[in-house]
Amino acid sequence: ALGKGSDLEKAFATAALVYTNYADSESKLSKAETKSLLQSQFWHFIQGQENKPKYQEIMSSLDEESENKINFEDFMILLVSLTLMSDLLQEIRNVKTTK
Repeated sequence: ALGKGSDLEKAFATAALVYTNYADSESKLSKAETKSLLQSQFWHFIQGQENKPKYQEIMSSLDEESENKINFEDFMILLVSLTLMSDLLQEIRNVKTTK
């Protein structure tokens, strides 16, 4: 659908597709499913973050026993939050690309 889309559009479309593939019939993820998705699909951004208090807070909230499920909007906020605290983000910022 986004064959001619920009890199950014394709990135967001991919995030939406991955979320949809993991989500239930109500288009939501349980906290356990969210944690599993992050660990399998977002590993490079979260690796090495285990000692950061904010990371621990986010991940422990996903361990809580709760009926609450995560919708796509909350999932995207979670991805952005984890990306902003990631060491990988700094490495990416240090890479210059030419076009």
